[in-house]
Parts: sequence; structure tokens; C-alpha cells
Amino acid sequence: MILVFILFIPGFFYYLLTLKGQNRYHALRIFGPKTVTQKLDSSSGKSQVDTIFHTIGDFHLTDQDGKTVSANFFHDKVFVAAFFYSHCPTLCNTINGYIDSLDRNYAKSKMVYFLSITVDPKRDSVGVLCNYAKQFADRDSKWKFLTGDTANIYNLARKGFLVNALDAGNGEFIYSDKMVLVDSHGRIRGYYAGASLNDVSRLNDEIKVLVKQELLEKDTPMY
Repeated sequence: MILVFILFIPGFFYYLLTLKGQNRYHALRIFGPKTVTQKLDSSSGKSQVDTIFHTIGDFHLTDQDGKTVSANFFHDKVFVAAFFYSHCPTLCNTINGYIDSLDRNYAKSKMVYFLSITVDPKRDSVGVLCNYAKQFADRDSKWKFLTGDTANIYNLARKGFLVNALDAGNGEFIYSDKMVLVDSHGRIRGYYAGASLNDVSRLNDEIKVLVKQELLEKDTPMY
């Protein structure tokens, strides 16, 4: 509860900063490689510069309830993703503890989801993830614990989220401790050290910034 309160405070100041439409927050940057192209504007007949940004790409994984979760599900949502494995001794518990607090903060939001993707799918079956998820409050299944094919998960980590994921052998894994914020277009909008309260607090703020940007684009209610 204390952590939820700590995370709430920066968000409260965010709303103060957006009173009367005066948003002092800068738009979040877009991470990853980009391609600049030129295209012909059909109305003016003039050439225009267009930027194609990196996206995490398509994926199909299975959640703790045995349901398929694909990238298409998030086309009108934003989400935070992190990598873990169920028998991780310390770091994963810290990161997922912070995700639990964030999930509580956005329990009523229709737009914000959280993904915890295992880097040990051989061990972390649907049943294992279902039991693992029970240590956290079960609300409305907006927090997905995901498993799938090892090659697909590692490819998604490296080429999609642009983070490390590697089986080091002997039950050890090399993986990123970063939480990754992704917008409704599948673009990466931020990286945050998952075990750092300061970074998680910044993520909490920047989720609100991103949701506000998305709502301005779509003109839909937040809750």
C-alpha cells in the first residue's frame, strides 16, 4: 500500500501540470532504429518525408490461463513488458513486486496492461505460471504471465523489445532487468530499470503521459 501511495504522488503532480490544457511534459521519444523515406502526397503532388519507426512486431504467446495473447490484442492499448522466470531467486520477485503495484494503480484503466514473459518456457508451463501468478492479487487478468516457444520468445526479446534474453545453461539465464513501455502502435516509448524505485516511479508518470497522448489521438475516455 505504501508503494502504491509513493507511485501515486508523481502521477498526482502530473495531473496538476496538465490543468487547463497546459501540459509541461514533453512527448515521449520513440526508441529503436528508424527508416526515413519519401512519399508522394496525392493531394499536393509534392514529395513528403515519412519516418518508419521500429515496432516490436507480431507475437503469439500463451498466458497463465491457457489463452493465446497476440500483438493484435494491444492495437488500441499500451502495455509494460518485462522478462523473468518463475524460479529466479531475487531480481524477478522485485520486478514483479513493482509491476504488482503498477497494476493496482491502473486497475480501472481500459488501456493499460502488463506482461511478464518467461525466459524459461521449458520449465514455466501454463500450470507453473498460473500457480506463480496466484501470489499476486487476482483482479481482471490485465497482467499476463506469458510462455511459449523458446526460440520465439528469445527472438521477440532481442529483435522486438531490443533487450537481452539468453539461456546460460545450468538453470541460469541472462536477461534484461528493464521494463519496456510500448504504445498502441507497437513502438517502444521507454526503458526503465525494473528494480529501481526511481525508474518505476518515472514509468508510472510516463504511462500517464502516453495514455494522455493516445487519448488525444483517439478522443476516447480513459476509464
